[in-house]
Amino acid sequence: MSYASNFINIFITVFAALFPVVNPLGGAPIFLNFVRRCSPQVREQLARSVAIYGFLLLLGSLLVGSQVLLFFGVTLPVLRVAGGIVVVAVGWNLLHQGDDPSDRTASEELDDARAADQTFYPLTLPLTVGPGSIATTIALAASHSPTWRTDLALSASSLAGAVAGLLAVALTVYFAFREAATIERVLGKTGTNVLVRLFAFILFAIGVQIVWLGVRELMAELLAH
Repeated sequence: MSYASNFINIFITVFAALFPVVNPLGGAPIFLNFVRRCSPQVREQLARSVAIYGFLLLLGSLLVGSQVLLFFGVTLPVLRVAGGIVVVAVGWNLLHQGDDPSDRTASEELDDARAADQTFYPLTLPLTVGPGSIATTIALAASHSPTWRTDLALSASSLAGAVAGLLAVALTVYFAFREAATIERVLGKTGTNVLVRLFAFILFAIGVQIVWLGVRELMAELLAH
């Protein structure tokens, strides 16, 4: 596999796995309910800040999340199985969740004076980037076998693809939240629901693949003994 193909594969995997969990299109109406009383300038600033904070949270989960668990003695195959189960559960819940975006959280309208204090919590965490997306990112990191010692360029392309995937998710958050009123008017509940369900099924399949990788490694260790 070429480095460019590896970059594209990792990018698509990360984006396809995180998009339905972060769910920018489903979260846009909720964001709009929070900021209806804010000026257009403050809305755009909030959308940009939420996207940046969300990207940093996901990047931290990607880079150190699995290492933290490994530090506490959780082996990589076990981490893959556990993380894959979480991804499967998130995908399954997204496939069967209610269509009303207000189910995710109760809205509380903000004004320009209070908006800045609410940017990180609750607009970023947990409204946009919650435990599900953090766990999904850690599981994706755990599903990748490091190749720093054998092929540095391949590892670099994998990392670049993963970061690009996170950046693409953050950009979709920014544009979806910035244009929340337009999205709500154009797509409506049906269009948004169809798109989210499609990515939720992809997420479910990715979770099953991660679980299988972990189970296969555990079986190989068992047979080796």
